[in-house]
Amino acid sequence: MEQPITKFMKDTVTIKTSLVFPPDANHLGTLFGGKLMAYIDDVASIAAIKFARNLVVTASTDSVDFIKPIRIGDAVTLKAMVTWTGRTSMEVFVKVTSEHLLTGEKSIAALSFLTFVALDESGKPIPVPQVIPETKEEKWLNETANSRAAHRKLRKQESKDLAIFFSNNLNNE
Repeated sequence: MEQPITKFMKDTVTIKTSLVFPPDANHLGTLFGGKLMAYIDDVASIAAIKFARNLVVTASTDSVDFIKPIRIGDAVTLKAMVTWTGRTSMEVFVKVTSEHLLTGEKSIAALSFLTFVALDESGKPIPVPQVIPETKEEKWLNETANSRAAHRKLRKQESKDLAIFFSNNLNNE
């Protein structure tokens, strides 16, 4: 079956909700950052697969901004969607909210952007459809993606340069 050349952002929306239990939390009673990052990668990868309808791999976690702690007993909800596409890559936005279940108070707890690459069965990158935004929020995320893509490209080059530097100094450690 041939891939469509365009797909709507709304068709990639993926939502995950979990309750925060004591084993999920640090000594301050808040959700481990690493646990939240695993949730983010999980829900983002599902959104990317739904969009590409192929295997995907996380190319980068572009940002994870922890805004408000998520406490034991809170519900944590992650909403992911593909916001921008390149030739073989997809940017996925994840909005994390926490809810104090006894009061109903909700807060934005974290925001994250990740990049995924679609792969064929042999692990080679393959083209993805173009993503189409419809709502005001979707259009804003899509319109501001070029700036984030430029930052990703710069950061990736800086990481490559740093890797070369450290590779050249491995024997001096």
